[in-house]
Order: sequence, then structure tokens, then C-alpha cells
Amino acid sequence: MAEKAVAWAPSLVLNPIDMADLFEHAAERELQQQAPLAERLRPQSLDEVVGQRKLLGPEGPLRVLIERDQLPSIILWGPPGSGKTTLARVIAHHTRSKFQALSAVLSGVKDLREVVEAAKADFKFSRKRTIVFIDEIHRFNKAQQDALLPHLEAGTITLIGATTENPSFEVIGPLLSRARVFVLEALSEEDLKGLLQRGIQSMGVPVETEAESLLVEYAAGDARRLLNTYEIAANLAGKSGRVDVKTVEQAAQRKTLLYDKSGEEHYNLISAFIKSMRNSDPDAAVYYLARMYEAGEDPLFLARRMVIFASEDVGLADPQAIQVAIAAMQSYDFVGRPEGWIPLSHCAVYLALAPKDNSSYMAYQNAKAEIEKSGPLPTPLHLRNAPTKLMKELGYHKGYRYAHDDPKAAQEMDCLPEKLRGRKFFRKKGEA
Repeated sequence: MAEKAVAWAPSLVLNPIDMADLFEHAAERELQQQAPLAERLRPQSLDEVVGQRKLLGPEGPLRVLIERDQLPSIILWGPPGSGKTTLARVIAHHTRSKFQALSAVLSGVKDLREVVEAAKADFKFSRKRTIVFIDEIHRFNKAQQDALLPHLEAGTITLIGATTENPSFEVIGPLLSRARVFVLEALSEEDLKGLLQRGIQSMGVPVETEAESLLVEYAAGDARRLLNTYEIAANLAGKSGRVDVKTVEQAAQRKTLLYDKSGEEHYNLISAFIKSMRNSDPDAAVYYLARMYEAGEDPLFLARRMVIFASEDVGLADPQAIQVAIAAMQSYDFVGRPEGWIPLSHCAVYLALAPKDNSSYMAYQNAKAEIEKSGPLPTPLHLRNAPTKLMKELGYHKGYRYAHDDPKAAQEMDCLPEKLRGRKFFRKKGEA
């Protein structure tokens, strides 16, 4: 028995390398347990991904490419919490290629160059291609994006770019032409409810029905926000051990509005605001005004847009409208935040309810189109001033009729250049 004990004893002793691995694995497990709930529940396979059925359903194009491990360079475009980074990680688990991740916020051309050199070596020695995931690729400037092009062209790397911004504006054309854009949608209410159930199973803190609806509403399609808010609410839950409406309100504090004053949503909202006023819809106009104002948009930008709208879209139908708009702009300048929204809302409702007439706006557009077509035609001689004797001898001012003294002048005297005689740029609303 002693011999057996001696024989087995060495196998119970761990060498320093084994001990290091053991501690490293233990540290990783502890770190994972302490990670935020959203990170702990992050899907590891396509079947676990919530939402995006058009792309990841049984016949979805992105699912097919991932399962076949034939992914081309792609751009994943979607709002925060729609699953862009999650998809990239699922691809990393699924692909036989080497997977490298970079953040456009923290990385530069030097980091990219190192990844490319490693990719070349991997392909040379193991025939493995490399997929490079660049989070927030819109943060790369033009030069940094340009640096990707030769390596995509040569096939050294396959790109997965993730962005919350419209690639048409934020990604250079040559890069877009080499990558396929997949649009991810904000998660539906049903998707969020299903995800919340996973969170509840993980943390073991139930949620009351009304609180569940509030969590989903606050999330606004963002999976990460949903799970983060629920996790805080679950930790705040008192003796009842349940998450109620009050707890959710405490956890959420105030929903951060999705708005970037230099991004696509800025243009989406101002477009919706103007079109709502044009459509004589005061409810929608006030809604979009509040969306922008509460998110921190420059109120004077909103006021300027209403001044333009008053002249462009209301115009001759209510000449008072532009005075109301200018008064609203001056009022905000005088009042400021927080009550400055009051004159802005007053103006938005007034403009939405006002009759509409864009004939003066269209007249200018028609005249501009004619100028681009026919060029700078000579000003008629009879409309030119003649302050000198020579000008009078050249025919300047000859034949001009002063309309105040000659009532027929308005009908009988032509004012357009000769080649445009009879041309109409202005037409009253409803006039053929």
C-alpha cells in the first residue's frame, strides 16, 4: 500500500504552470460572474440571438453566410443594443477563421497594421484567413478607413464593421463598395419581453406585470438598456423581493433619449418635424419638437427652421406666420431654458394649423432653374438706371414707365429679359 501511495503521490503535485492555469481559469470564472447581466446573457450561438429574424431566420441571408463560414466583408448598421457586437462574437465562435477585434475609439492605423501583418503570417503558415471586427467603425476618419482598402482588395482580411450611424454618411464610398451592409432593427416588445425572462431566470427576482411593461418601454428597443435597468432594479428590490413600478423608476431615473446632434437621427427628427407641420398635424409637430428639445437640440436651430417654414410653406396664405416665427425665436433668446419651449411650441402649433401656400418658394425655384438653363441674360435697357449722359445715349432707361403715374404700365411693360418674355415663374396656389 505504501508503494502505491508513493507511486501516486507525484500525480497529486501541480507544477507551477498548472498552478498558473488553475488560478487564471478561476479568475476568469469569477470575472464572468461579476460581469453585468447583459454581458453574462450574451448569446453564444445564432439560436440564442434575440430578434433580427429577417437576417437570422432559417433562410435569413446573414445566417446562411455565417453557418457556411463564407462571410464576405460586411457592415452591421443598427441602433444601440440591437445586437451588432453580439453577432460579431457569435461569428467568432462559429468561424474557422482567426478572429481579431478592434475598437475604432481606441485603435489606429498602427494597430490595424499589426493585425494585417499577423493575418498575412497566419495565412502563409496555416492557410487560415482572418476576420477583423471593428466596433464603431464610423469613428475611423477617412485616412484610417482608406488604410483598410488594399487589405480588403487583396483578401488579406475580411471586415466586419459595426456602426450606429448611417454608413452612407459615415463610411467612405470605396469601403462601402467592398462590403455588404446589413441593417439591424431595434428589438420589438416581444423580443424584449423574452429577453427579460432570461434575465429574471438568471437573477431570480420576479417582475410585476406593470413593471415589466415599463422596463420594455424604457428600453426603447435596446437589449442592453433593458437588462442593465432590470439588474439595477433587481438589486434595489426591497423585502418584497419583487421588482415593481417604483423600483423600475428608481433604477431608470430618466430614459436617455437616442439623439446625436451630428448623426442621422438629428436629420430624421427635424425632417419629421417639418413634414408634420406641412401636413397640418399639430400633435406630431409638438411631439417631434419635444423629442429634439428634451434631447438637447439647439433651440435656436429649431426656431430658425420654423422661420424658414413660415415663409416656405405658409407663405402668402398667412403673411403673419413669419412674424410669429421671428417672435418665437426672439422670445426664446430672451427667455432661454427651461421655459423656452413655450414660445417654440406656440409657434409650431400655429404653423401646423395655418393655411399653406408655397407659391413664392416655388417661384424662386422655377426662376433658379431657368437661370441655370439659359444663363445670365442681359437686363432690359428700359429697366437700367441712366445716371450719365452716355448711358442715356445708349438707350438706358428709355421707355421705362413709372407704374404709380401710369396704371397701364403693369400690364403693358415687360420686365423679363427679351428671351423670357411671357415666361411665368410665379403661379398662385391652385392656378394651372
